[in-house]
Amino acid sequence: MNISYSWLKDYLKTDLTPEQISEILTSIGLEVDSLEKEEAIKGGLQGVVVGYVVECERHPDADKLSVTKVDVGGPELLQIVCGAPNVAAGQKVPVATVGTVLYSGDDEFKIKKSKIRGVESLGMICAEDELGLGHSHDGIMVLDPETPVGTPAKEYFKLEDEYVFEIGLTPNRVDAASHYGIARDVAAYLKVNGIPSSLEMPSVDAFKVDSTSNIIPVEVMNAEACPRYAGITVSNVKVGPSPEWLQKKLRAIGINPKNNVVDITNFILHELGQPLHAFDAAKIAGGKIVVRTAPEGTPFTTLDGVERKLNEADLMICNANEPMCIAGVFGGLDSGVTEETTSIFIESAYFNPVSVRKTARRHGLNTDSSFRFERGIDPHQTIYALKRAALLVKELAGGEISSEVIDIYPTPIDNFSVEVSLDKMRKLIGKEIETDTIKKILDALDIAIVEDKGDVLLLNVPAYRVDVQREADVVEEVLRIYGYNNIEMPLQVRSTLSFEPRPEKDRIVNTASDLLSANGFNEIMSNSLTKAAYYQGLTAYPEEKSVRIINPLSGDLSVMRQTLFFNGMEAIGLNTSHRNADLKLYEFGNVYAYNAEKATDDNHLRAYNESYHVALFVTGNRNAESWNTKVAPSDYFTLRASVEQLLSRFGISLFDLKVEENSLDFISDGVTYLLNGKKLIEMGAVAKKFRNMFDVKNEVFFAEIRFDLLIGFVRKNKTTFKEISKFQEVRRDLALLLDKKVTFAQLRETALQTEKKLLKKVGLFDVYEGKNLPEGKKSYALSFILQDETKTLTDQQIDRIMDNLVKAFDRSYGAQLR
Repeated sequence: MNISYSWLKDYLKTDLTPEQISEILTSIGLEVDSLEKEEAIKGGLQGVVVGYVVECERHPDADKLSVTKVDVGGPELLQIVCGAPNVAAGQKVPVATVGTVLYSGDDEFKIKKSKIRGVESLGMICAEDELGLGHSHDGIMVLDPETPVGTPAKEYFKLEDEYVFEIGLTPNRVDAASHYGIARDVAAYLKVNGIPSSLEMPSVDAFKVDSTSNIIPVEVMNAEACPRYAGITVSNVKVGPSPEWLQKKLRAIGINPKNNVVDITNFILHELGQPLHAFDAAKIAGGKIVVRTAPEGTPFTTLDGVERKLNEADLMICNANEPMCIAGVFGGLDSGVTEETTSIFIESAYFNPVSVRKTARRHGLNTDSSFRFERGIDPHQTIYALKRAALLVKELAGGEISSEVIDIYPTPIDNFSVEVSLDKMRKLIGKEIETDTIKKILDALDIAIVEDKGDVLLLNVPAYRVDVQREADVVEEVLRIYGYNNIEMPLQVRSTLSFEPRPEKDRIVNTASDLLSANGFNEIMSNSLTKAAYYQGLTAYPEEKSVRIINPLSGDLSVMRQTLFFNGMEAIGLNTSHRNADLKLYEFGNVYAYNAEKATDDNHLRAYNESYHVALFVTGNRNAESWNTKVAPSDYFTLRASVEQLLSRFGISLFDLKVEENSLDFISDGVTYLLNGKKLIEMGAVAKKFRNMFDVKNEVFFAEIRFDLLIGFVRKNKTTFKEISKFQEVRRDLALLLDKKVTFAQLRETALQTEKKLLKKVGLFDVYEGKNLPEGKKSYALSFILQDETKTLTDQQIDRIMDNLVKAFDRSYGAQLR
């Protein structure tokens, strides 16, 4: 939001500089993102002064040139060659001295010492177009003869540089969404801190009704969506350009002027924060305003020329026959003010914030009016803003106020009542602020103390402060005006250490995050809202099981995610498009599902499910390119090793999990691991079709772990320990010829079942398929770790165990020793 410094000073009378006000705004919670200086004239006429033409003679070699001697207040007269026909001795003129830079648009011209037809010239006597003060080039400017010589041109022409604050307004501070709102907040700070200033609101005492010749009745049919509606007519207006002062104010904050009537409504909006709308009175069919909704699907063309289909809940400002404006959001194409307009109806209203917000979202509109209405404007300034606008229309567009003020306000909106404990306030702030100081701050903020019970204050908060309705809100108000920087940092930090015997969710998640990050993974965080289109045609995650958003901000954020897969692929697509293709990513987050069959008459929420997952993604090269390391692409086993390491950290072995085929649509080759009969991990290579969706050319390997299931297991898992055995391990290897369909997991399970006591570990260290092997066969090289924790193993024991293993492999899988 842009705020003009000069405009702000229309209401806040203070000598503070823009820089000082910027610091104050940031300190009271209205953070200034930038402070830009906008010169009235580019360059600020730096180096241009008022000079007196002492002598003026014709140039000896040019009939149209004059040679002048000019006094600019320096020790010597300046000789300046001038081509203007109106230059003469005795004039006061603007002189650009040597070194001055003048601008014409983006082009600049520097005044230098020069010779013109052989005569030295030490400056330039300027016309108004050369200074950027106008377009005339008929001759030089002749100034007031009483002006002192040497007066800077900037001072003579009363040029004031404009300063514009760009304020990062938080959504809760709609009360500060105007110049007067900002002035009011700064004035509160200055008052509390004893800095001289005054806050002045423009007077509307001159308002009076000139006649009642053009009364347009109003009927509000939906008082819930429109608690207050006011209006007035102004007749015999002349629509045309706004005066320079008004155009200058609007341009300063980035608004292009249109005409005097429309500019006045924009001016009031940014002055007071009250949106207004002006209708051409002649276009109000039936001579009546009706505030109502329209039937579902009613076509309506807005000011931007777009035809929109109305929702049955959209509040509309209608004439006797049809809609003219989307209330609080956007005007209609056919009812606005044009150059032919002679009578206008000015609307000033308070619309229900929720109603405006839903309508704006439905139609994808975000206007200055909807921004304010949907956050809650001041319901008590409706009439003041209307009178202020009517007076400005009379002043700038002529005409007469031709109706009484219409004000339909059946149920007045009250201020907020809040009870505050001073003791609790001081505890929350962390400092013993004096009661008188607290009361002074409240008074400066227009928060009235209705009842003082000693430690407890009963407060009356103005209705325009929609963000101050709780005790904590009042505490925040006191603190921001008192000053966050005035709260000293404590020298001691008091805390309580506690030991939880069972690990909780955060500890387990942090442990997993630390492990993954330590192994080269980067964490990503993405939105839980995603595209419904991702789930079209999927069988594992069908579209009908998506939790839908009733009023989505856009089509890209229309459903809650069912899986972390698509968010991760978006991140990979973005990174690879920026030449960052070697990635190891992980994300923790909730996923959501809807199943209508689970809903009951007593509990509809049973249809909704939320679970906590972690997803891992690996793509590109496994390691960075280096002179002493061969670059190797990541593969399925790169991902599997990371998953196995993560599970191992929590006491789970992949080999202890049941395996079944993966059913995910977006995985072309993968597996699913079950823990106690429930899906724990789904893992594999991403199908090419889904890589193409995100323009990812490299292979991507993906795993999704249901982390809440893992947390439940960890909470029940007991940590045990025992003394390290004094007797050494023994390793033996076997090379087996097997059918290709036999897996290492099967061999491992068979081995551990065959030798339960002394066999501690089974490993696979080589796999060979191809030349010199029979068709359909492969070779596995297995390692076996044997250990007796009570004594040293003998050769006879080891040979017997290995012989039993060979027989078991032969019996179960037809394995042959190689």
